[in-house]
Amino acid sequence: MRGNKFCFDLRYLLVVAALAFIYIQMRLFVTQSEYADRLAAAIEAENHCTSQTRLLIDKISQQQGRVVALEEQMKRQDQECRQLRALVQDLESKGIKKLIGNVQMPVAAVVVMACSRSDYLEKTIKSILKYQTSVASKYPLFISQDGSNPDVRKLALSYDQLTYMQHLDFEPVHTERPGELVAYYKIARHYKWALDQLFHKHNFSRVIILEDDMEIAADFFDYFEAGATLLDRDKSIMAISSWNDNGQRQFVQDPYALYRSDFFPGLGWMLSKSTWSELSPKWPKAYWDDWLRLKENHRGRQFIRPEVCRTYNFGEHGSSLGQFFKQYLEPIKLNDVQVDWKSMDLSYLLEDNYVKHFGDLVKKAKPIHGADAVLKAFNIDGDVRIQYRDQLDFEDIARQFGIFEEWKFCSTKEKGRCSLRVRVSNQNPIPQLIPF
Repeated sequence: MRGNKFCFDLRYLLVVAALAFIYIQMRLFVTQSEYADRLAAAIEAENHCTSQTRLLIDKISQQQGRVVALEEQMKRQDQECRQLRALVQDLESKGIKKLIGNVQMPVAAVVVMACSRSDYLEKTIKSILKYQTSVASKYPLFISQDGSNPDVRKLALSYDQLTYMQHLDFEPVHTERPGELVAYYKIARHYKWALDQLFHKHNFSRVIILEDDMEIAADFFDYFEAGATLLDRDKSIMAISSWNDNGQRQFVQDPYALYRSDFFPGLGWMLSKSTWSELSPKWPKAYWDDWLRLKENHRGRQFIRPEVCRTYNFGEHGSSLGQFFKQYLEPIKLNDVQVDWKSMDLSYLLEDNYVKHFGDLVKKAKPIHGADAVLKAFNIDGDVRIQYRDQLDFEDIARQFGIFEEWKFCSTKEKGRCSLRVRVSNQNPIPQLIPF
């Protein structure tokens, strides 16, 4: 019995040991499999890392190649620069330096503000080129078009003698008051853009502004060259104008006469870069010319204008709808005398000299009074002076002479103490509005 029980116990132990052995073997197999998988994954990761490292090495090699190429290019450029400097020095030694030094710097850029009137623009360009060609280096010509009218663009691009600029503004216009013309807002935007381009991008020191419905006089460019000297010397002069609102042929006769005025005439005028740098940041949304006449903008500075106009405005049709054209613009006299402005002494127009100069003119003029001022002026040989009391009085006198009756931006002082100076020659009264 005991022997049989012992054998049974031994067999039982052997079975348990066998099962334990099998379990251990299975665990070892599983562990080896996991290790093999991990090893394979590690080998794959190592291969990928090696591949990426090689790609990075290749990229670095390429970049190094580019760096080397750039360094070689820089060396070549440095060598070319040295050769060019040597060439310039050689040319200068042969007299080219003197030639370059004598090149004429521009007096002013001339810009024609255009929009959609190609027929008017063509007439204006022809008038300018008639006198500008011989002084083109002093007065480079630009056409600035507002919008995309194809006829204006085609016409401007057909001239090799000028530079074409185009202002494209797609921002909607919101007028400040009902019934206002959108055109005046677009014009103000165009002026600001064009003058910013010429002064800030092209870096001109002065610009002459014309419109696409103007003809110029033969001495137009000489007149503005003389004006540029005044503009540089006297900072109390804000701009030089070629226009006289009362320049109708029946009122003017002296092509040599120039005046200082508190009123901005416009219609062919020149200003400096320093003045534009002041005006540009606060440029108005519309009615820029009336805005420029405000005291807070001209700040006591004055404008030079001629007695006889150096521009003629033939634009009966435009944004102003032909306002006053027949009565005031069509009869304007365009100067036809070739004045030698280079030989003229214009120092009387400087601020310190002008007060005495103009005071003497007023003092010598004979005062006349009464409602029949025109009749009395006809019967006096020489200058006469007509003093008026207020706006109504001025408008009545202006109406008698047929000059502008508009009353714009006069100071309180001027409104109370102004006069008309009237020059009479060959029985033709020639009125000049002056402060008294």
